[in-house]
Amino acid sequence: MTIRRSRGDGGLHWDETRERWIASVTVGYTPAGKRIVKKASGKSKTEAKDKLKEIIRDYDDGLAIAPANYTVTDAVKYWLQHGLAGRSATTVKMYTTYADKHVIPAVGARKLRDLSVEDVDRWLASKTDELSTRSLKLIHGILNRSVKSAMRRDKVKRNVVDLCEIPDGREGRTSKALTLAQAGSIIALAEQANPRMRAYVVLSLLIGARTEELRALLWSHVVAFDEERKAWLPVTETGWENEQFAIYVWRSVRQKGDTKTVKSRRSLKLPRRCVEALRALREEQEKTGGKLSGTEGLVFSTLKGTAMSAGNVRRDVRKIIEKAGLRGTDWTPREMRHSFVSLLSDSGVPIEDISRLVGHRNTVVTETVYRKQIRPVLMQGAEAMDDIFGS
Repeated sequence: MTIRRSRGDGGLHWDETRERWIASVTVGYTPAGKRIVKKASGKSKTEAKDKLKEIIRDYDDGLAIAPANYTVTDAVKYWLQHGLAGRSATTVKMYTTYADKHVIPAVGARKLRDLSVEDVDRWLASKTDELSTRSLKLIHGILNRSVKSAMRRDKVKRNVVDLCEIPDGREGRTSKALTLAQAGSIIALAEQANPRMRAYVVLSLLIGARTEELRALLWSHVVAFDEERKAWLPVTETGWENEQFAIYVWRSVRQKGDTKTVKSRRSLKLPRRCVEALRALREEQEKTGGKLSGTEGLVFSTLKGTAMSAGNVRRDVRKIIEKAGLRGTDWTPREMRHSFVSLLSDSGVPIEDISRLVGHRNTVVTETVYRKQIRPVLMQGAEAMDDIFGS
C-alpha cells in the first residue's frame, strides 16, 4: 500500500519517459494565485530525495524561489542595471567597465550559491600585480554590492564576499603637494595668465576646494558682507567695494548637484588674492557682454559659455605648472588641494580646522591622504623634555 507523504514534505515519483526520479514541492504562490513548484531529479530515489531535502531546507531558510542556476554574472548585471540609480553616466560607465573586464570573466560563471570565500580570495590575489589597491577595492565593492542585492532578493543565503580581506595591489601613482616656493611661483604665474585661469588656480591653491566644486560654482554663491544691510549678499548685487568676501561651496558637478558629503557643504571666507582674481574675471566677462559667463551663471565656463570639463581644467592647470618649471603630466588639479592642506599644516593650523576647511568627514582622511607636510616633524615632545631636563 502506498503511503502518502505529509503536507510540506513534497513528492517523489518515477518518470518513465526520463527514466529518473522526480522530486517536487510547492514553495509558494504567485500574486495571481498560481502555485510555485520547485523540482529536482536524480537517477536514484535516494539522490532525488536528498535534492528534495535541500529544496525544503532552502524553503525553511526563506530561499525557496532562488534558482539553482543563478550565477554571479546574473547578480552583477542585475546590480548594474538596478543598483546605480541617481549615479552619473560617467560613474555607471566606470562600474560597468570594471565589471565587464575584471569581475564577470573571472567569477561570472560560478553559481552564486556555490561561490566561496576561497573563490573570492584567489580572484583578488590574481589581480594584485595588475591593479592598484584602489582598483581592487572597487572590483571587490562591485561584487560585494551585487551579492548583497541578491541576498535582499532571496537569491543566496549569505554574502561570502563581505568576509574577504582586500589585498594590497601594485603601487599606484603617489599623490603629492607643492612646496611653499613652488606654490608661490605658480600663484605668481597664474596672476599673469588670462582671468579665468588665474582665478581657477588661485582659488584651488588658496581655499582648497575640490575641482568638481569649483566647476559648479555660481556667481550667486560668491558673496560679500554688506555693512549697511548687515547681510551676506551676492557680489553681482552688492559689488566689490566691501571688506569681507566668501563663497558658498554648496554644489558640485555630481549627478544631482550635491557636494560629495554633507560636511563638504560649507561656506569659506576668501583671501584677498582670491577676491582680486574673481573681480578680474567678472570684469572680463562683463566686457564681453556676458559671453564668457556660463549659461547658468557659472563662474568658470568655456569660451562658448558651457560648463568646464575635467579635461578643460587639467589642460589649463598644466600650462601654469609647466611655466613654473615642473612637468605638467606629473601633476593633477586635485594636488592643488593637497598642497592647500600641507601648507596650512606646515604653518601650524590645527588639523581639525583644516579638515573643516576642506569639507572632510573627520581628520583621518586629511591626515593620511591629503597632508604632505614639508616639515613632518612633531616637535612638542622634544621641546617639552628640553624644558623639563634642560637642553
